[in-house]
Amino acid sequence: MVTQAFMEVDGQKLRRLRSQRVWLIGDLARESGVHRNVVSKLENGRGGAYPETIRKLAKALDVDPSELIRE
Repeated sequence: MVTQAFMEVDGQKLRRLRSQRVWLIGDLARESGVHRNVVSKLENGRGGAYPETIRKLAKALDVDPSELIRE
């Protein structure tokens, strides 16, 4: 069985990108298909995300997934 590792998301950048679109957390959740509680936790630095979750958020925000990863 192959398991995917959680990746650390840059919550401040995620929030900034969402805010630039004048979206609420629910808007990003709806556009990305990622549950609003997950978006909130990521923005507040309370957990990591699977690569697929990061891809979904990046697609909704029209950015490269690497932009959401904390360096």
